[in-house]
Amino acid sequence: MEKFWQALLTLTTFSLLCSPVAKANPQSWPLEQRSPFNAKIQQSRALDYLPLTKAQQAWRLCVLVPHLKDAYWIGIDYGLIQHAKHLGVSLDLFEAGSYYHQDKQLAQLRSCMSGDYDAILLGAVSPNLLEHFPLPLSKPIIALVNKLNSDQVLTHIGVNWYQMGLRAGQFIKADAKVHTPTQPTTLALLAGPENVGGTDLVEQGIRHALEGSNVSISAIQHADNNRNLYRDQLQILLKAQQPNYILGSAVAIEAAVSTLKQKHMTQDIKLVSSYLSPAILRGLKRQKVLYSNDDLVVLQGKLAIDVAVKQLEGATPFGDIGPAIVGRTMSANTQSELSFSLAEADFYPLYQVRPPSLP
Repeated sequence: MEKFWQALLTLTTFSLLCSPVAKANPQSWPLEQRSPFNAKIQQSRALDYLPLTKAQQAWRLCVLVPHLKDAYWIGIDYGLIQHAKHLGVSLDLFEAGSYYHQDKQLAQLRSCMSGDYDAILLGAVSPNLLEHFPLPLSKPIIALVNKLNSDQVLTHIGVNWYQMGLRAGQFIKADAKVHTPTQPTTLALLAGPENVGGTDLVEQGIRHALEGSNVSISAIQHADNNRNLYRDQLQILLKAQQPNYILGSAVAIEAAVSTLKQKHMTQDIKLVSSYLSPAILRGLKRQKVLYSNDDLVVLQGKLAIDVAVKQLEGATPFGDIGPAIVGRTMSANTQSELSFSLAEADFYPLYQVRPPSLP
């Protein structure tokens, strides 16, 4: 175990218990810079990032995202909108509607590339999306949240999704060591859409974390991020087996909370979420959810706008940059400082920002 921790610390310069709350400068944002760029295994260093207070001109930004169907992308949208308004830049956001709508996102990218925009923030439905784009990349593209494979994309805003899986898997491994140290322990994964977004990397991180433990993966089920689809999958899963843990997206775990309650199985299966949502936060507070990663999606959205403007105003590419992952548990002391984590409760997705000087 000691060797494992030593190996992990050589890959990352932050500890598993680190929190990005402390700031050297009250105006700075707590981030980390990761290298090598676009790699699964990365080193990271803490970074106090000083954001802009105003853009030099009303730049026009095009933002493409897979969907706005869950709290994750709504939180990204909230950060984008808030900082675009703050800096006085223009923003138009378009959603593909699903990770399975690659053709739609390619058409949207074509419109943004030929339209009156200065830069494009691309939350790609596939890491290889640009391989299918036939036109030259005539405008700067910044990868937003999801990995994007292209020699011409040199900035990625987000977190390392392999680390997201690793963190969640390590929590389960440690919990099982305390509560079922000598018993075979099973984990069922309710993952997002297969081979898109960060799903594959999350699964790889989980598998790595569980190596050498008594926890085995007993089932993996993939679905689009739809609560009804996950409810159906949960019914099938629980007819076949009763795992000790279920790990999934926030939408999947939200569905699991209600399903386990209906089946009177709340005390029998522990729930772990790969990312945070308002419902997952409630689940943590009510001790229905054991653990959740939090990758500070609001801060990611703000950072994407800030970096795009800085690059338009002459800055060099930023490489892999984003917040450090925070672990949220049932403990009240892990549930503070959420302003960078979740959108305001009354926020409804917005698709456009126009400074007063623009039509």
